[in-house]
Amino acid sequence: MSDITPLFAALPDHDAQEMGRILAPRFDANGLVTAVVVDERTHDVVMLAHMNAEALAKTIETGVATYWSRSRKSLWVKGETSGNRQIVRRLRVDCDQDAVLLEVEVEGAGASCHRGFHSCFYRSVPVGTPLGPETRLDFVETDPAFDPAKVYGCGHDHSKG
Repeated sequence: MSDITPLFAALPDHDAQEMGRILAPRFDANGLVTAVVVDERTHDVVMLAHMNAEALAKTIETGVATYWSRSRKSLWVKGETSGNRQIVRRLRVDCDQDAVLLEVEVEGAGASCHRGFHSCFYRSVPVGTPLGPETRLDFVETDPAFDPAKVYGCGHDHSKG
């Protein structure tokens, strides 16, 4: 989006930011807001990503989740390669507009993780136990919805999803 017109408003104060009706995301020093992604059907948190102004604008305009890849420094449409696109059913902003919550319908196999799982949060950490260098994670998902090697092929950057 090369237009020099700002995509989002700048608001005069905290009250306008936190209680107003104008979308005015507070992007961080890198120009990003955090995006928490939830499956609208299961309510599982399926992904955490980041959006710059262009990604957020494209998501709002198209209804398809678009993110900013910090590693590749480029936009990416989730599911563009895997077929597991995220169709945004609802988009919320938090109280001070520095994070967004996307409620999505996941197309294809229903996997949001590049490893083939429904959620990127497919392992749990045992809480309330002694922590050590050998603290083991428990898998809460054990059967990926797709085989990443078949979908992405060898040497592919799986984070593109």
